[in-house]
Amino acid sequence: MPAGSASDPHRFLVFGASGYIGTHLVPALLAEGATVRAAARQRDVLDARGWSGVETVEADALLPESLGAALDGIDTAYYLVHSMAAGRDFGRLDLVAAGHFADAAAHAGVRRIVYLGGLVPPDADSEHLVSRRQTGERLRAGTVPVTEIRAGVIVGPGSAAYEVVRDLVYHLPLMVTPRWVQSRSSPIALSNLIEYLLRVPALPEAAGQIYDVAGPDYLSYEQLMRRFGQIVGKRPVIVPVPVLTPGLSAYWLGLITAVPANIARALIQGLKHDIPADDAALRSLVPQRLLSFDEAVVAALDAEKQQAVAGRWTEGAFRMRRFRHDYAFYAKRASGHADAAAPAAALWQVVSSLGGSTGYFYMDWIWTLRELMDWLVGGRGFSRGRRSGTLRLGDSIDYWTVVGLEPQRRLTLDFGLKAPGAGILEFDLQPRGDGLTRIEITAYWHPQGVWGLLYWAVLAPFHLFIFKGMTRAIARRAEALRAAVS
Repeated sequence: MPAGSASDPHRFLVFGASGYIGTHLVPALLAEGATVRAAARQRDVLDARGWSGVETVEADALLPESLGAALDGIDTAYYLVHSMAAGRDFGRLDLVAAGHFADAAAHAGVRRIVYLGGLVPPDADSEHLVSRRQTGERLRAGTVPVTEIRAGVIVGPGSAAYEVVRDLVYHLPLMVTPRWVQSRSSPIALSNLIEYLLRVPALPEAAGQIYDVAGPDYLSYEQLMRRFGQIVGKRPVIVPVPVLTPGLSAYWLGLITAVPANIARALIQGLKHDIPADDAALRSLVPQRLLSFDEAVVAALDAEKQQAVAGRWTEGAFRMRRFRHDYAFYAKRASGHADAAAPAAALWQVVSSLGGSTGYFYMDWIWTLRELMDWLVGGRGFSRGRRSGTLRLGDSIDYWTVVGLEPQRRLTLDFGLKAPGAGILEFDLQPRGDGLTRIEITAYWHPQGVWGLLYWAVLAPFHLFIFKGMTRAIARRAEALRAAVS
């Protein structure tokens, strides 16, 4: 039974709980009976996970003053953050963050830090790989014992490397690829990695150690794509060429995959290396059956199918992707907001009147134009109308479907017009004090391949413009309602 189980009062902090691994580690710890605190830069992202029995806190390793409350009373802290999404200079930011965290953990009396790093070949020169190694070194420079787990390609929904493979295979029948597709790695199933992370805190001999983890296969990226294709019924033609440098490859991937550009660029820089793993030491300490790459892919696809139906948008939610594996896990997004001198109840009254004869509050002719385009290709365009009265889950509002409903807080709508991907429109109300309430509108778009990405590229500027005016119009209507009853 691992430390932190019902018979052991250890308290765990998952720092970076809103990220890919943290999102899966928290429920795994809960299933073991552990006492868990989850930390992320934004608490509302954690709240969207719907975890029961988890204490959530806001903390940022780049803001050392925020770390005390997160680490107070913690025995084992999982450090799962990195700054790749920040773009340039992320390596320096990673070191600064690790230094702050190591110092704060020592001050709080933490017994162990478990750090998830990356496999690093001896000749690594990419900022992504070097940063992972240096982050571990900076954490170990503190006084709290560190157990570092080094993983390569993680096979599971949401893993950046896995999602790049998925997007390429689903959407490119012919791939002209750079030479790095011949580089080899040792992919590990998400479930196997989580098992290692669960068990190492209970092992005294793991304190201060560095462990490689890997699955049983050692495959090139070309083999990963071909084997993924066999599982999902695709047969991509892959033609390696010598002219695509890592820099050009990063731009090329930006046209094909919805994986955030900064993350894809950082990954590409390290793909010119073979990345072997020597996992014998940890396998002897934590025996488990390691899934092959093929088994891991099947498990990842099945895991998506078993997701609970989400009541609001969260990254990768299968419901919000129309239950389609070929719709990108990562979403493009555009948003706008405005502050209203009115309570949330007044704003909700306006928002929940959306559609039908009310329209969309701002530049209705643009919405009508989009409906016309859909109608011309046989879609639901011009199907204006809605049930009167209070909204309910499943209601139709014109060509939208209500898939999430939190009165006076949030309305989530599923897009119903023909398009190469899945769209969600979310209205979020946030009381801000002094009688103000913020209305924010966000469009999330999970593209289906290249056409889905092009569709978004064309429409994103219009979304930004419309949402700015739309939120202002909603705010003004809410203020008028407030004035009418005062």
